[in-house]
Formats: sequence, C-alpha cells, structure tokens
Amino acid sequence: MLDIDGVLQLSGVVIPGAPQAVEQLRSDGHRIRFVTNNTVRARTQLAVGLQELGVELEEDEIETTPIAAARLLEGKRVLALTMSAIRDDLAEHVTLVDDGADVVLIGGADETDETGAVFTWENLNRAFAEIRGGARLVCLHKNRWWQTGRGPLLDSGAFVAGLEYAAGVEAEVVGKPSRAYFEAALSALDADPEETTMVGDDVEADVGGAKALGLRGILVRTGKFREETLAAADPQPDDVIDSIADLPSLLASRSQSRA
Repeated sequence: MLDIDGVLQLSGVVIPGAPQAVEQLRSDGHRIRFVTNNTVRARTQLAVGLQELGVELEEDEIETTPIAAARLLEGKRVLALTMSAIRDDLAEHVTLVDDGADVVLIGGADETDETGAVFTWENLNRAFAEIRGGARLVCLHKNRWWQTGRGPLLDSGAFVAGLEYAAGVEAEVVGKPSRAYFEAALSALDADPEETTMVGDDVEADVGGAKALGLRGILVRTGKFREETLAAADPQPDDVIDSIADLPSLLASRSQSRA
C-alpha cells in the first residue's frame, strides 16, 4: 500500500524516483494499492494527475476516503462540508442536502481559496445545528496539518475537533488511520495483513494505523516527515527510508534474507 501525498508527489511535483519505484515494484511481482486521505480531488483527478507525473496506475487501484465514506453512508441525507471536486463521488451513493441531514460529513482542506468558502462560520454553525438535531458527525480524516510546497498548512482536523467539543460528540473517522479504511484496502488487494506493507509519510495515520492491523509500516523521509514526530511515535515504523525510491531495494533485500 502506497500513500500518495508526500510519498509519490508533493503539491503536484513528483518525488524523485517515484515513477521508477512503482514500475520496479510491479516488475518484482508486488500487488499495489494507492491509499490516500486526499479529500479534495476526485479519484479520476488523482489518477490523471499521477499519470501525468509518470506514475503508471489504473483509477481503480486508488482507495480514496470520499468513496469509502459514500459506501459507508449509502442512502443517507448528508450535509457535506467538502471541496466541490469530490461531491460527484459522494452523490453516487448519498443525497447531498443543506438541512435535515442524517449525517454531517467534514472533508479536508485545500491549498486553494475554496477552503475559506467551505469552512466558514456560517457553514460550521449549520453543521453544529444539524449535529445538535441528531445528525452523526463523520469526517474523512482528522489530520491536524499537511505538508505542501508552501510548507505545513492547517488541515480540517481543527474544525472537526471544534465541532466535537461544541456538540459534545465524537466524530467517526472514515480515512486513515481507521481500521475500516485499511480493511477495505486489504480486501481490494485480496491480501492478509501479515503479507502487506504500508508506505507513508505520516507516522501516525499511515504507519500507526497499518501496524494496528498487523501490517508492516515503512516511513519515508519526504512529505510531512519530522524527526521529532518519529522519535515520539508509538508504535515505531518497521523501517525508515529516505524516499520511495529506496523501497524496491529494501523489499528485495528483505525477500532475500527470508530465502
């Protein structure tokens, strides 16, 4: 399982060696699933963007949190505070509404001005009222921040935490590090946890979430990697590598050692 943001690309710029690493992994016989907490682009957009960066993949190899949430909330009335790009993915399974919601769904922040139009005081108050009226609070992820080409930016976890505090509820998390998200990816790969490796730049959401299910966790020193976060992490990753470019050789050496 390969994370996308911070592992394969960062703000639309490819991580050096990423396309070649994916190609080598396939050549070595590894089945691949691209798993992402990206909640601002539709799966089709993600696939096209990666293909344009030279990464060979099919759209249905990508596991996204909006699609996972849409399946989870099938048939529900949903007030969605999300970026507009993913609303079509959601609308295939749920009814998007402005009031009378069964569920309030919080998506992620973006680098564009659209974030300011989504997480307004008015919209957050509307979400608060729906939750107080009995709607479930569900979030695509609860990330505190994310790494961009401009540096670290605040993510939507802050708004989720605010709604939890104000409404006295606990949000259901759909994306990484939730158990359901990793189980869906394992099912798509038809793989057992003990034979699967998760590669990411987030030691909590990627590595911690994966290891909780028995997967191996590999952390890359690209994206949002920070030495101090790694030092404090529990559990620790099984391996730490400079970038995904080093992954094929690491897996090959591990395979040889088992042989």
